[in-house]
Amino acid sequence: MTLTSPSLGSSAGWTDARLLYALEEVVEKELNRHLKVTKDWMPHEYVPWSDGRNFPGFFEDGEAWEPSQSKVTDIGKIALVVNLLTEDNLPSYHHEIASLFGRDGAWGTWVHRWTAEEGRHGIVMRDYLLASRAVDPDKLEQFRMAHMSEGFESDNRHSMLHSVAYVAFQELATRISHRNTGHQSGDPVCDRMLGRIALDENLHMVFYRNLLGAAFELAPDLTMQAVRDVVVNFRMPGHGMPGFERAAAQMAIGEIYNMRIHHDDVLQPVLRFLKVLQIEGLGPDGLRAQEELGLYMNGLDSEASKFDEKLAARKARMAARAAG
Repeated sequence: MTLTSPSLGSSAGWTDARLLYALEEVVEKELNRHLKVTKDWMPHEYVPWSDGRNFPGFFEDGEAWEPSQSKVTDIGKIALVVNLLTEDNLPSYHHEIASLFGRDGAWGTWVHRWTAEEGRHGIVMRDYLLASRAVDPDKLEQFRMAHMSEGFESDNRHSMLHSVAYVAFQELATRISHRNTGHQSGDPVCDRMLGRIALDENLHMVFYRNLLGAAFELAPDLTMQAVRDVVVNFRMPGHGMPGFERAAAQMAIGEIYNMRIHHDDVLQPVLRFLKVLQIEGLGPDGLRAQEELGLYMNGLDSEASKFDEKLAARKARMAARAAG
């Protein structure tokens, strides 16, 4: 890595522009690694086209949608809509990261490649949902229009470091959400499709996680503060979609994504891999952020344990009702 600032290790002197320049070499290395390990795939190969038939409207032989036409579980339907609507806002996400990271050099090449790969996810999920009649197509389109019309404004658009920290966790969170949705969908075709999407999300997480690690080497205090802020204030990018809070609560109870999963499967793996809570030699601001991060993680673990207890009690009540 080429070090370009006399302020290495301290907060003074680091601007977004300096950090972008200093990390360009790392971005190029990670981009080349990503292109070597990623595999192109065809969205249309994962869609059960033979299940599809015309909807009413333009076609006289169209068949109206009915909930009973799909084999997908109720929780699977809810999560699929949330996951797809999240992917739908890709134009806004592209605008956000292109504005932060730029469109030139290795940064720009990555921004466009990431956008192209993410585009597959929305394509294949929508085609699957329509061909398999998993959800009401009219409501799905209404939700898409409402969500995309609102656009997306990142909580971390003020800082390149905050943005890198956020996507390192968010890409893993998306991977976990897709993977768990597939497992609980009740449809092997859906599970296979979402498993393929999850592979992409994991590679994206590795890219940003490694970039975050390089940022810790360059500007440990600022990076530690960014990680603390992102972890403490983390929100999924789909939080603005219609009915998100209710859907998120149902997904939490359905064990697709909840506090325990967020702590154990999203935050901890990244923090542990980068040894964030063990980093030494921090200045006062960095040390304070590290301590606050540790306290937050302990508190989140305690809250997750309370949620686990409530979920177990709920399962016991439901089992007792079924037995009675």
